[in-house]
Amino acid sequence: MLEVDGSQYSGSGTIVRQAVAFAALTGTAIHIYNVRLKRPKSGLRRQHAQAIEAIRQLVDGATEGAVAGAREFVFRPGKPTQGRYFSWDMGSAGSTTALALAVLPVLAFGSNAVSIELRGGLFQDFAPSFYHLQHVLLPLLLRMGFEVTARMERPGYVPSGQGIWRLSTVPTRSTLRPILLDTSGSVEKIWGIALSSHLRAQSVSERMAESTRCALSTAGHRADIQAVYDDSALQAGAGLAIFADLTSGARLGSDRAGAPGRRSENIGKYVARQLLEDLKTGASLDRYASDQIIPLAALAAGESRFRIPRVSEHIESNAWLSREFLGAAIKIEGQELLVKGVGFRARTA
Repeated sequence: MLEVDGSQYSGSGTIVRQAVAFAALTGTAIHIYNVRLKRPKSGLRRQHAQAIEAIRQLVDGATEGAVAGAREFVFRPGKPTQGRYFSWDMGSAGSTTALALAVLPVLAFGSNAVSIELRGGLFQDFAPSFYHLQHVLLPLLLRMGFEVTARMERPGYVPSGQGIWRLSTVPTRSTLRPILLDTSGSVEKIWGIALSSHLRAQSVSERMAESTRCALSTAGHRADIQAVYDDSALQAGAGLAIFADLTSGARLGSDRAGAPGRRSENIGKYVARQLLEDLKTGASLDRYASDQIIPLAALAAGESRFRIPRVSEHIESNAWLSREFLGAAIKIEGQELLVKGVGFRARTA
């Protein structure tokens, strides 16, 4: 059994989700202790326990102590399932996109196509937005040979969640392809989506969009931001996401969720400033995709290269776990991220 200290590097839920995913893929039993030790409320939260349970279902595994509040637990993977449909409900505004990031490496090497319904939060702080997952990470996975599509049916926000979206995957036929994306190029276009639910009267979507356009225009960029008003969500809420498509084929994203007391204009300025900061570094991945792509690149057959805006604790966490479970060689020199993938192939038993 592999012992994993959850207090290392970010000391966050990222370590929990990624370690369990790697354990499921490699057939390694793990004991994780000091769970989320660096967070204000340490231990598993409900959303982390749900991610563990989702992965357990995918490999017919077993858990000990993987409940909300636990500071340690055991996960024992079993045989990969033949299931084709799953439905997971966070039961809260817990991030469904973070859950998706946890299961995607496992689904990449599944035995068949899978359809999943996810219910919970889609737009919130400290987690990838649905739009970022859909428009930044999933196109990268397609380039690697892993077909994934995401379709939102109903937005979900803090505090009640209750959003709905569907994830469909077709596993790779052999190994994942590496990605060479170590140059950025110039900006071809900037575009985005300003979404709000039950806030049409306050013109929230248009205000977020216009604020973003103005901030980017000051920096010399024209942006096409679509203002979208929704009435299907079960509560009011908002989310803004923008993307920069570069001549190298790279795409960088930036986003932020709405929150009580957070003005629409400030959301637009924040998102624009964050994207401009990443563009200024000459990066080929934004600050979020930089850590999200590491586990998949570590599984790929060959060397992937990227240029990242900066080194974060999440990058260090995913690099550490990729070395521990897979033996992948990962080097970070300044802004250069090099991942020598191991050419992982699916387990058959």
